[in-house]
Amino acid sequence: MALWKSVGNGTLEGISRVADLDAAKLTITLSKTLKPIPPRHTWTFGTIMTDHMVIAEFDPEIGWSSPEIKPRDSLKIDPASSCIQYGTTVFEGMKAYIDPNGKPRLFRPDMNMARFARSAERMALPPFNTDQVLALIKQLIIVDHRWIPQFTDYSLYIRPTLMGTRLGLGVAASDHATLCIFLSPTGPYFPSDESSKVKAKPISVLAESNVVRAWPGGTGGHKVALNYSAGFLPLRTAQKEGYEQILWLLGEERRVTEAGAMNVFVVVGRDDEGVDLFTPPLDGTILPGVTRDSVLDLAHAYMAGETSLPGTLPLIHARERIFTVADLQRWSAEGKLLEAFGAGTAVIIASIGKIGFHDQGELKNIVLPAHENGIGPIADAFRTRILDIQEGKEEWKIWSVPVFEA
Repeated sequence: MALWKSVGNGTLEGISRVADLDAAKLTITLSKTLKPIPPRHTWTFGTIMTDHMVIAEFDPEIGWSSPEIKPRDSLKIDPASSCIQYGTTVFEGMKAYIDPNGKPRLFRPDMNMARFARSAERMALPPFNTDQVLALIKQLIIVDHRWIPQFTDYSLYIRPTLMGTRLGLGVAASDHATLCIFLSPTGPYFPSDESSKVKAKPISVLAESNVVRAWPGGTGGHKVALNYSAGFLPLRTAQKEGYEQILWLLGEERRVTEAGAMNVFVVVGRDDEGVDLFTPPLDGTILPGVTRDSVLDLAHAYMAGETSLPGTLPLIHARERIFTVADLQRWSAEGKLLEAFGAGTAVIIASIGKIGFHDQGELKNIVLPAHENGIGPIADAFRTRILDIQEGKEEWKIWSVPVFEA
């Protein structure tokens, strides 16, 4: 067997060198019949797919195959493959947007690629060059650019996926892999009634402490497929009780970690001037979200006078801090819990209007202040600013990256 390891951006190097992933070797086979683009009101998240996809295979003796863009189709995977038997699948979630000049852009793709590589390493999957994966993503967007929506709050979702395809039931790391990249046009993750004046529908969450999403030393800080499927049954239970998502708790103190697949923020009034913006620290159980990082970065820049945020806002003291359900209860009782929201690639910002929790066998609720637009001023400011950067309406650092080279 060839010996290989990852250096740099996932570049392969070893005693017996094998082929690295190389976008320059890309071949493109276009679909002979393009699908019609459905009306945008039918774009439920992740249900509509574009015409093409990227495929590349890794073999430990050969390395990475020449990548191919081909008409989107089913994959041929043996039922004894590692990804089916042991869940060795990792993925990323990204989006492409159209800027005012009609050009497609990506939002902070370097963060996605770094996280993709970390997730693959955590699951002992073969490494890959992240620069080459990003180059393949851009080529796929160029091929399927007609699918990028030209409406605010709509985007083209990008799902790079790496699956372990080692054949055999032995409990071992997969030394074979398939890289698949596909695209899906999408609208708001939590759509509001089009006849409503509500800008963004607030969601309700049910705090869950009997089942954990992630645990210390586990894979919660990575985009691993199994992180999500274990939450489906608790989510079904929460939805039967009238809640839309789970608020994941950890430990006997019931520490807040994430909401559904989103990072969590709360806005808490201060006794002095301004508000606190808290989000749980990255302790290995929480995904280092791109949107999470963007909110914190913008908040710090706002406080330093380096940027502005839309609306009339107080001083925002943003920091990572552990907080519990008991803290939420106390802040609510004191009238200091002003806003709560989730942040993630799919939702951008989702306002939380109600938090359910069980107390001595009784289901209770923390109801947050209602806002005319369905979203609080702090959450709305970050949502608007991030959207404007994503869509190329505003420049901030190098977060918005053109797909076409200048």
